[in-house]
Amino acid sequence: MSNLIKKRYIAWPVLALMDFVTVIGFDDIIYNFKNQGLGVVTSWIIMLFVYVLPYELIVGNLGSAFSKESGGMSSWVRKTSGDNWGYLCAWIYWVTGLPYLVDVANSMVVSFGWLIWGDNSMEDKLTNSQFALATAIIFILFIWVQHRLKNSLQVLSILGGGAMFIMSIMFVFMTFVSLGQGGHIATQPFSAKAFLPTLDMKFLSSLGLLIFAMNGAEFVAPYVTQMKDGKRDFPRAMIMLAVMTAFLTVLGSFSLGVFFNAHHLPHDLKMNGSYYAFLALGQQFHLGKSLMYLFAITQALYMCAQLAVLLDAGTRMFLSDTAKQFLPSKLTKTNEQGLPINGYWLTTIICTVILLLSATLPEMTDIFNWLLNINGIVSPYSTCFLFWAFIKIRLKEDEFPSEYVFLKNRKLALAVGIWCFVATFVCATAGIFPTDATPGTAKYTHELILNIVLPILMIALGVILPLIAKWEKQKNLN
Repeated sequence: MSNLIKKRYIAWPVLALMDFVTVIGFDDIIYNFKNQGLGVVTSWIIMLFVYVLPYELIVGNLGSAFSKESGGMSSWVRKTSGDNWGYLCAWIYWVTGLPYLVDVANSMVVSFGWLIWGDNSMEDKLTNSQFALATAIIFILFIWVQHRLKNSLQVLSILGGGAMFIMSIMFVFMTFVSLGQGGHIATQPFSAKAFLPTLDMKFLSSLGLLIFAMNGAEFVAPYVTQMKDGKRDFPRAMIMLAVMTAFLTVLGSFSLGVFFNAHHLPHDLKMNGSYYAFLALGQQFHLGKSLMYLFAITQALYMCAQLAVLLDAGTRMFLSDTAKQFLPSKLTKTNEQGLPINGYWLTTIICTVILLLSATLPEMTDIFNWLLNINGIVSPYSTCFLFWAFIKIRLKEDEFPSEYVFLKNRKLALAVGIWCFVATFVCATAGIFPTDATPGTAKYTHELILNIVLPILMIALGVILPLIAKWEKQKNLN
C-alpha cells in the first residue's frame, strides 16, 4: 500500500462556481436595474459581447500562460512589468476590493434582518451605528470560521454559488410561467423603447458599476495551480462562467421588469430589491413569504461564500511573492493552515475605517448605496492592470507561451486588450460622480468628496507600508 497522500485537485466546474460567486449575483442585477431600468437589458447584451466574454477569455489566456504562479493578477503584472509594478498592482487590487467586502457584510446583515422580521423594517429598528457594529461582528466571526474550518472555501462556494444560481434560474423560470398564465407586467408601457437606456450623465456614471458587477473572474486565478490540468481546465471554467453570467444578467433583468415598474422604482431597491422580487413572485403563485425566506437563506450563504473567496483569494494575491519585499514581515506570515491571518486582520481594520466614513451619511439606505457605488470606481481601476498584463504578453508572445490563446491574431488581440483597458478606465473615472444623488444637493457634494477621499487614503496607505518595511529591514541590519 502506498504511503503517498493523494493530492486533491479543484475540478473546473467547481472553480467556475467559485468564480460565479465573485462575479455575478442576483443583487448585481437589482443594482443595475435600479440605475438603468429595463434599458439595462440592452446594456447587458452589448457588454456581454464587447466586454465580458473577451474579459473572461483574456483571464483564461493569462491563467494558462502563468499556470504555475500562485499570486494571480499581481504575479502576472510582476512577470510582465517588474516587481514595483507587481506590488502596486497587488496593493491596489487588494485594497480596492475592501469596500465590496464591507458591502457583502452589509448585505448579510440585511439578509438576517429579513429573516428575523420578514420585511424591510430593519432600517427603522437599527441605528446606523448598530448597523455598522453588526457588520464588524460578521467580519470577526467569519475570520474565526475561516481560520478553524478546513476546506470551508470550497464548501461555501458550492453551497452558496450553486444555491444562488438555482434561485436565479427558478426566478426566471417562474416569471415566464407567470406570463404564460396571463400574469400582469408591472412595467408600462412595456415596449421596445423601454429597453433602450437613456444616454445621459447618470448612465455614464453607472457604467462603472456595470463593469464592477461583471468583473472578478481573476480572483480564482491563484487556484489554477491546484487544478489537475490548469492550462486546459482554467479556460473551460471561464467559458462556463461566461454562459452563467449571460443567463443571469439578461433574463434576470427582463424578469425584474415584469414585477417592478421600471419607470418608477422604489428608492431602497438596491438594498431590499431582491427580497421585494421574491415576495412579489411568491404572491403571484400564492406562496406567501416562503420564497422570500428561501432567498434570504440563500443570500446569507451566498454572501458568506463571497467573503470566503474574496478574503482568501484577495489576501493570497496581495501577500504573494509579488509583495513580500515591500511589506512588513508580520503581514506576510501565515499560520499552520497556510492562511495569512494577519492579513485578514489588516483587512478588518481597513474595512472598519471604510465603515466609519460611510457612517457620516444620513440614512442607512445612503450608506448601503454609497458602499455599493464606490466599488464602481475603485474596482474597475484595478481591473485595468489585468488588461495591461494581457497587452504585454501579446506584445512578447515568445517570452510568454500559453497553451490556450485568446485570439491567435496578435493585432486583433492587442486591439481588444486596448479597448478593454480604455473602456474600463473611462467608466471608472465617470463613476466618481454620484449616481444616487441629485447634482447641487448636499448629499451629492458629500458623496463626491467621499468618492475622492477614499481612493486617496487607499493610495497613501499603500505608500506607507513599503516605508515601514524599509525601516524594519534597516533596523534588523543595524
